[in-house]
Amino acid sequence: MATVSAAPTPQTSDRAPEPFTDGYHLAVDALLRNDIRTMYGVVGIPITDLARLAQASGIRYIGFRHESDAGHAAAAAGFLTGRPGVCLTVSGPGFLNGLVALANATTNCFPVVQISGSSERGIIDLRRGDYEEIDQLAAARPLVKAAYRVDRAEDIGRGLARAIRTAVSGRPGGVYLDIPAAVLGEVVEAEKGAASLPRVVDPAPRQLPQPGAVDRAIELLAGAERPLVVLGKGAAYARADKRIREFIERTGLPFLPMSMAKGLLPDDHPQSVATARSLALRRADVVMLIGARLNWLLGHGEAPQWNPDVRFVQVDIDPVELDGNRPIDAPLVGDAASVMDVLTERTAPGRITVPKAWRAELAARSAQNVAKMTERIEAAGKAHPMKFLGALRAVRDVLHDHPGAYVVNEGANALDFARNVLDMRVPRHRLDSGTWGIMGIGMGYAIAAAVETGEPVVAVEGDSAFGFSGMEMETACRYGLPVVTVVLNNSGVYRGDDVSTTADPAPTALRAQYHLMMPAFGGVGYRATTPAEVDRALREALASGKPALIDCVIDPTDGTESGHLTNLNPKGVADIARPTS
Repeated sequence: MATVSAAPTPQTSDRAPEPFTDGYHLAVDALLRNDIRTMYGVVGIPITDLARLAQASGIRYIGFRHESDAGHAAAAAGFLTGRPGVCLTVSGPGFLNGLVALANATTNCFPVVQISGSSERGIIDLRRGDYEEIDQLAAARPLVKAAYRVDRAEDIGRGLARAIRTAVSGRPGGVYLDIPAAVLGEVVEAEKGAASLPRVVDPAPRQLPQPGAVDRAIELLAGAERPLVVLGKGAAYARADKRIREFIERTGLPFLPMSMAKGLLPDDHPQSVATARSLALRRADVVMLIGARLNWLLGHGEAPQWNPDVRFVQVDIDPVELDGNRPIDAPLVGDAASVMDVLTERTAPGRITVPKAWRAELAARSAQNVAKMTERIEAAGKAHPMKFLGALRAVRDVLHDHPGAYVVNEGANALDFARNVLDMRVPRHRLDSGTWGIMGIGMGYAIAAAVETGEPVVAVEGDSAFGFSGMEMETACRYGLPVVTVVLNNSGVYRGDDVSTTADPAPTALRAQYHLMMPAFGGVGYRATTPAEVDRALREALASGKPALIDCVIDPTDGTESGHLTNLNPKGVADIARPTS
């Protein structure tokens, strides 16, 4: 327990000064007591000394250029480790920047705690105009799993323990912890402070499903003519890899992985139907959802994407999630690891089988789609200027030789194409835009993956998406992290050939040579105009173990507006008047 000594008093006394501590030391000691060893953030008033003290006390502090990026890094750390990531921000606008990432983490069910300094409560509550005056607690509450404020230094340990337990228990999510500047600077007796620092015990206990619910699910799957398992990132987070694989292989059930569940079983597994996704969803009569939700990413479970008569088995830790879009015929409430343990144990060999006709139908469609995609990739590999698929084929081939590398992916076309081309073989090695489909997660996720695992990271970015967090390449260089960013640069948002109707560039137009920024940061930049150049640059960058960026020059005409989400654009006069290129 670190202490500071009291200032000497003018009175004469033979008694030694009583040791004291303050809110800064209590916060750091509380983090250490709960095994927090890494913190992401941006320093400034009033938390700079908290970052300095954390670093001096053995916590690795990773300083970012923007709070949203630091928050995304903390969220990725939570997903990758199963422990809450911690983001540190200043007050006011800095807090708001971090809140974007905290809300995104909550939507994606990533455990993270954002600790922000704040201004004087008495002045804020009377709206007297204090420095960066915002009622941060009230602003955070609607967007996060929970929000707490510490009003006394002696409650810092309690507040942090509460935040940690809330972030990881049940359905994980983002927690906001407000620590006003006055509380950080408050001085208390060291002995009293030490006694106020609890250690969280078993913050995410197992939640077992009811036996009757398990039997109901088995019965439904056993009677299916066209069964299907859908794996979501909740299944990846649960680290139930062995049990999920055992259950799927024992039953022979076909499975479809959502993007961040790729690698739970290898993408080339014979039971994977990722290459027959549309057919599998449209025809399945019984679907088991493991850590996946029937949100917009799965068409809300509705026709025409789904069979209108489909029946669902859903594994979810939160019963509130059930029946949100479609009735769930066999709910299995519990953590995915515990549910899969019980389900595997109670499923007798041969109890669940898959009709040969269904297997054959899926296999035929998979073979057909793979042949089409192979043809497209082969053609793209010969095209000039370079196409998305040509560049991604080169990335795929290099990654096959680096199976331990983590892949971060965001963009519109960059995300859609990469999801189909870059196959995964290892769980939790793919991080992407997730449930909200937002842009700007790339560099934060990539830096966190490198920090938390020590493994190389390849971030495949659209040029528009990279712009949200590209300055964080300086962060990667400052810390010497093995992050290689591949920018698929088609000079525009969606595509770079949009025609302007004025002297200004078109609304979707971009123009940059991204590799030129790297020498300024102390990293290495490459410019690639062919798949062969992408291959050589990526291999060299990964071999170096140092930060690098490859600017892949893509045909400006290659790309589709909004990727696969064109249907979400409302139709109106703008579509009638839109110029064509």
